[in-house]
Amino acid sequence: MPHLAPYQRLFRLPGARAFTAGNLIARLPMGMFSVSAVVMIAGTRGSYALAGAVTATGLAATAVVAPWTARLVDRHGQARVALPATLIAVLGSLALLLCVRHDAPDWTLFASYAATATTPNIGGMSRARWAHLLPGDAEGLHTANSFEQAADELCFMLGPVLAALLCGALFPEAGTLVGAVLLLTGMVLFTSRRATEPPVRRHIPGKPPLRAPGMPSLLAVCLAMGGVFGATEVVTLAFADATGHRTAAGAVLALQAAGSCAAGLLYGAARPAGPAAGRLAWCVAAMTALLTLPLLAAALTGSLPLLAAALLVAGMATAPTMVTTMTLVQQRTPEGRLNEGMTLAVTGLLGGIAGGSALGGWTVEHASATAGYAVPVAAAALALALALTGVSNRFANQPMPH
Repeated sequence: MPHLAPYQRLFRLPGARAFTAGNLIARLPMGMFSVSAVVMIAGTRGSYALAGAVTATGLAATAVVAPWTARLVDRHGQARVALPATLIAVLGSLALLLCVRHDAPDWTLFASYAATATTPNIGGMSRARWAHLLPGDAEGLHTANSFEQAADELCFMLGPVLAALLCGALFPEAGTLVGAVLLLTGMVLFTSRRATEPPVRRHIPGKPPLRAPGMPSLLAVCLAMGGVFGATEVVTLAFADATGHRTAAGAVLALQAAGSCAAGLLYGAARPAGPAAGRLAWCVAAMTALLTLPLLAAALTGSLPLLAAALLVAGMATAPTMVTTMTLVQQRTPEGRLNEGMTLAVTGLLGGIAGGSALGGWTVEHASATAGYAVPVAAAALALALALTGVSNRFANQPMPH
């Protein structure tokens, strides 16, 4: 089929299939850990507040630690840094499991889960390998970034479902245990493929990615887009609960991820015209417009099936927007610091997710679940304003033609 040709070309590259297999195995737990922790802690301690506080602490710790881990990866190599960092994270997950199992004091749960912040950004390392394998190939890199975004969506679609199934069918700690095993196994497979690993540059010249031209405004866009994702998740959970279908919330969110996954694969097979900076504004504008559909579905019908359909359509803007964002991150990150630059983008998203979750939850509690769907629309509109400002500044800084 013609639309599969770009992906077939991608995976003909030597070593591509091998490192991708490890990457996918290690990435799946990223959608499992938070759900597993919440189910495990709430199920044994009887407190969703404690479970939420523990996972929020892990998220905050990740936002601080992840950029430093990524910098070490860039300077010393993926295999030398990522595997030891993963071992520390796995030990943190196992410590959390044991603390919950043996009724240890609450503070031990916070300390254990904070240790998982050393988990390397597997998506960033995989994108760095594609950039190393495809130097100067803009079309190939576009397809690779689209595949990676679709993989993100697939793992965040399947991860929570698998975690809930394991914790419910086996025992409360099963999701965390299986997630830890998958993470370590996948990372061993990924880092063992040394032929595709980007070369190490001990002394990296130039500015840090955070100070690179155009990066601060791009990270601000990531922060606002994270608000979209965090608010949508919390508000959807609350809406499903309010309509008496709490158990269906995971399936509804999975539909949104499925829409994004499909759109990402189609976007990767296409050849978008124009510079990525100009495309970003159009992508965020599409996201803002489509996010009004869940708000309208919730406000006008109150129907969960119609809301699910609206989220499926709205999700189709996510992957193209994230692919374009990551392309810009790669373009603006100084040479030799790619993993650090992409991890900063992920950190911005995580910060936005935390803020969006809090604001979405506050809106649900003080207004209604329906009103909560205005929060992701507002966050997307803010991202659009920031993207337009970034584009304007880019053109303003260019010399005028004579």
